[in-house]
Formats: sequence, C-alpha cells, structure tokens
Amino acid sequence: MDRVWEAELRLPTPLVELRDPLFGTCRVLLKRDDLIHPDVPGNKWRKLKYLVRDARDRGADTLLTFGGARSNHVRAVAALGERLGFRTVGVIRGEERPTNPGLRRAQERGMTLHYLDRATYRRKSDPDVLAALHDRFGGAYVVPEGGTTPLAFPGLAELVNEFDRPYDAVVCAVGTGGTLAGIAAALPAGRRAIGISVLRGAWSLDAEVAALHRSVLGHPLDNWTIDHRFHCGGFARRDARLDTFLARFGDRHGWAPDPVYVGKALLGLSVLTGAGEFDGETVVAIVSGPGAG
Repeated sequence: MDRVWEAELRLPTPLVELRDPLFGTCRVLLKRDDLIHPDVPGNKWRKLKYLVRDARDRGADTLLTFGGARSNHVRAVAALGERLGFRTVGVIRGEERPTNPGLRRAQERGMTLHYLDRATYRRKSDPDVLAALHDRFGGAYVVPEGGTTPLAFPGLAELVNEFDRPYDAVVCAVGTGGTLAGIAAALPAGRRAIGISVLRGAWSLDAEVAALHRSVLGHPLDNWTIDHRFHCGGFARRDARLDTFLARFGDRHGWAPDPVYVGKALLGLSVLTGAGEFDGETVVAIVSGPGAG
C-alpha cells in the first residue's frame, strides 16, 4: 500500500461522547469514522483496504465494481484507483445513464462508467454476466457492491480494536451487511452489535450476514441482530420522523448525520433507548460518513 496515501488517513478516528437527551440514560460514544479521509470515509476504507492489497498482490491493474448512480462506494473506488495507480470501472445500475456530481467526479478520477439494465444488474454475480464484463474490460479485479467480502473483516476488526473505552454494544447502519458482520466477528465476549437496516423489506440481510460468518469463521454468531423498522421508506428515502430527528440533532450539535445511512442508525438508536433497550449501558455508534453498510 502507498505509504504517502496511508499517511493522509486520520487513524485511529476519534471516539467522542454525545450528550443528548434524545438517547435517555444510554451513554453514546460516536466513532467518527467519517473523518478517516474525505474521499474514502468510514467503512469504505475499512472494507476496501485489504481488497486493494489483494488486487495488487495478484498483479491486477484494474478494479471493477458495482453500484447505483448515487453510490458512495463507486466514488471511493474511483478515488483509490486514481491515488494508487489502478484503472477503475464502475458498473452502474440502470439504463438511463444519469448525470450527477458523484458520477462526474468518478469520471474525472479516471473511472470508466458502464451501465447495465436493471434486470441484468440483478444477475451481476452470475458467471455469464461477469464473463461479458471480463471480455469487455480485460482481467479486472472484481470488487463486489459495497466492498462486502471476507477481506473486509480485517479492516473492520481494526475499527473495533480502536475502541479505547468500555462499552456494551455497537450500533451501525446496514446496507449490504458487511460492516455489521465484520464488527460482530471482532467483538469481545459479552458485547453485541445492532444493525439498523436502511433498506425496506430487506429480510435477506440476516441470512447474508450469517453466511458471511460461516464463510469467514466457519460458524454462525449470536451476538448481533438487525432491526428493520427504521428504513424510513426505503434506500435513500426519508420521512417526516427522520427529518424531525435530523433537524433536532443538527440544532443541538451543529452538524447533521447523512440521511441515507447514519441518520437512520441514530434515529433507530434514539427510539430503542426511549424504549429502555440500553438503559445504563454505553453504546458505540458508528459514524461511517456519507455512505455506509
């Protein structure tokens, strides 16, 4: 890995106590992983660090990844590719070839954008779809959507190892399940992880996290759960409850978490603490940046 690049990273990230009556008697510590680096914040770096090392060890010169038109993961891969000397390809969901600041920025960093219709995109892991992409872009190193693979686990273990104060539980947003799976795998005995799903009706996430644990550890874990009640309408959607919570939070603390991931996780934490879920306990809430999962 590029030592100059790693020197730019803010690690370990701060663990900051949040004093707010919204969270009742629960002591909340914010893990400000959004401050790692503006281009590759939070769980993006944690999940991509060892993937990129593996790509380099295998002699790959191209990273190919997947995401929607507003994917922070796609932009993070583009930024890492530019900095570390990889060509990058972003396979984008949808036929409409949308233009937005994030995709333009990815292109400015050298990323080639390739669009797949939604039906084909749903089959992005099928051998025939991957073979067609390899034919078009050569022997690219494939980075799954969100960066969720077993190679994400060591980076997420480093996140957990940075917790330097006693705690009882960890709360994080869940998109693909990789961050939750990696955190749960690294927790000491007696601690638990709670994921707040940002997707509507994504009940399959539970099975996917369990499958990751079986793949990496050889057995399931029982120290984690996913709460599916705080998606606020679905991915990248919001409702009045979320808007009210973020406005109140912003008024009290001078900044507002992003509404796609972290805002929903903190909303869920506030509701759970209001119901007495964490009375008298200390919870680490992961602030993963403008994109999580």
